[in-house]
Amino acid sequence: MSKDTNIPQPFRESDGKGWIDHGPRNLTRDRENPDLMVPPKTDHGTIPNLRFSFSDAHMRLEEGGWTREVTNRELPASLDVAGVNMSLEPGAYRELHWHKEAEWGYMLYGSARVTAIDEDGRIFIDDVKAGDLWNFEAGIPHSIQGLEEGCEFLLVFSEADFSENNTFLLTELVAHIPQDVLAANFKSDLETIKKLPQVEKYIFKGEVPGPINVVRKHNQHGDVPSPFTFHRDSVTPYKSEAGSVYFVDERNFPAAKTISAAFVEIEPGGMREIHWHPRASEWLYFLEGKARMTVFNSQGTARTFNYQAGDVGVVPIVAGHYIQNIGDEPVRFIEVFKRPDAYPISRYSDISLNAWLASTPTQIVADHLNLTLEEAEALPHTDRSEPVIWYKKPE
Repeated sequence: MSKDTNIPQPFRESDGKGWIDHGPRNLTRDRENPDLMVPPKTDHGTIPNLRFSFSDAHMRLEEGGWTREVTNRELPASLDVAGVNMSLEPGAYRELHWHKEAEWGYMLYGSARVTAIDEDGRIFIDDVKAGDLWNFEAGIPHSIQGLEEGCEFLLVFSEADFSENNTFLLTELVAHIPQDVLAANFKSDLETIKKLPQVEKYIFKGEVPGPINVVRKHNQHGDVPSPFTFHRDSVTPYKSEAGSVYFVDERNFPAAKTISAAFVEIEPGGMREIHWHPRASEWLYFLEGKARMTVFNSQGTARTFNYQAGDVGVVPIVAGHYIQNIGDEPVRFIEVFKRPDAYPISRYSDISLNAWLASTPTQIVADHLNLTLEEAEALPHTDRSEPVIWYKKPE
């Protein structure tokens, strides 16, 4: 073996398996993914890639901002949703538009103004800051505009093959309607109509808007009855032994009818307990820290992945998994789920391994795990009035 301990090698000392990788190599990637380089002995069989970084996504640059996306083109294992990362400079617009898919947004940095109208002509306008959310179901027209410091945000869409390039844009609509029809529609003259855009704007520069109470206008039908935004300070996280979590779904954010989410923080040395999700596959976005996750699927297959800020992860529906903090700073991530058609509302749900075993007769657990009755009794007993629980990594 190489004597240079600064160069990771695919060799597992516990069982002597592996050998030297003489290269060519990308050492930065190898160091970022220690559990791919030297998988735990418990990994088994073939599970598809369940990780992709936004840093590897194509960046689309526009006047006033940028955007990049991770769809099932980049991450084929993602079967339910796609993600977009976007940034706007102060005053810049993500132009008036709508989608065939539901759009769920999370503000990562800065602040923005969002506007929308529902099918009854009722308007919505609100300012969102870092940590806040918005949700626009399919067909709801809306816009996003950066405020004083600009903004960066994550968008999640309810179809895995979604692309930002397939958005319905106001500028493309007017560019593809005959001008005499536009003149009749707007009750305007052709000279005015000729000034309308002939190409898409998509993202473009603008002036930072004034206060909401100054810019409100054309409110003929009133405001929407249920806000399209959700403010982070309206919810109190559940704090556990080594972390915290809060949930946002249709129960506390009625506008989010398609997508539910959990916002998780794990302290150094902590882990998200072993669990699975019975309703939908899980799409993860990592905000901070370094984590590892083993995904256990049927037929005894298992594979371990490493994640850091900006990474997207996927867990197939009902596949068992945990998330462990392997760094020296908190791990923060978002779990996102698309509501299956069979369920009437979007609602976060999971099944805990500890809760399952704690609710099963002790003798059954002991017999399955080769434990004495006393040892089985000593296993953690989860109170499922607590939504999730963490355990410190053993010393």
